Amino acid sequence: MSVTEVSNDITDAFPLRRGWQRDLIGVGIIIIAAIAGYFLFPNNLALLTRIIAILLLVLSLDLVTGYCGVATLGHAALFGAGAYAAGIAAVTFGMTEPLSMVAIGALAGAVAGLVSGVVILRGHGLAQLVLSIAVIHLFHEAANKASAYTGGSDGLSGIAPDPILGLFAFDLWGRTAYVFGILLLVIIFAVLRILVRSPFGMLCRGIRQDPVRVSAMGASVKASLIKMYVISGAVAGVGGAFNAVSTQVVGLDSLSFTNSAEALVMLVLGGTGSLYGAFVGTIVFVWFEDIVSAANPFHWLTIVGALLIAVVLFAPKGLYGTAVTLVERYGRGRK
Repeated sequence: MSVTEVSNDITDAFPLRRGWQRDLIGVGIIIIAAIAGYFLFPNNLALLTRIIAILLLVLSLDLVTGYCGVATLGHAALFGAGAYAAGIAAVTFGMTEPLSMVAIGALAGAVAGLVSGVVILRGHGLAQLVLSIAVIHLFHEAANKASAYTGGSDGLSGIAPDPILGLFAFDLWGRTAYVFGILLLVIIFAVLRILVRSPFGMLCRGIRQDPVRVSAMGASVKASLIKMYVISGAVAGVGGAFNAVSTQVVGLDSLSFTNSAEALVMLVLGGTGSLYGAFVGTIVFVWFEDIVSAANPFHWLTIVGALLIAVVLFAPKGLYGTAVTLVERYGRGRK
């Protein structure tokens, strides 16, 4: 039995609840929210641009954790690989065209995803978490030691991207970077929705729910997971490259364990396995963190921790997942 046939069987067993119309509505909401953010927060575009970069990381994490059930605390390795690849290409090799830098970041992220996936997928459960932590620390130390290219603990600076398509220069207010990020986000989100609705995406859903059954049907579980890890790495690499383009600096914090842990927290906060949850979790976490840290710079972590505990206790499916469940329950009640 071919992988396509197995995927079709999985699609029959685990049907999608959302149609293409809802995906188009989702893209429309993203565009409307982006336009609203541009005009409502013109002095805070740097924060919105940062949210876009982090959101790409969380979306990539949702592919392997939400859709494949792979536990990882080292996903920032893929994000950092894309950031450093784009930065090194610009500083060392003079490749400062933004689209080329993003493409290089995607390629580096995909390679890092392949390497990480081969290592992490050798374990299961707790072993996967330990291996993922080891991977992020190895990537971090490798970047620190290669200071001739990465700048080490001082970071990689001097990144000066050219105008996009030779027409749109990056300005001090971050308008060009913000619009560029929104375009990348919309394109990637649309592609990922097509991916997760495809037979391959449904195969990965089936692996998450019952890997033994999928294997018995003739599909290669490990090969499918590695493929998704590579795709996830490319998405995270785009996020890292975009972060390098928008901030024009790359630091070791892009490869930090904290970055990986926060990405997982954002995903859990919004809800796994939908992509939409990644949006909700990232925006709520980063925005809440920004507001609370400004209001109470000494105890803001305690407040953020209280929020996360409340969500886990009262909304175990995440903010988006719980909202969807309540809406569906209300809809069935009216019938």
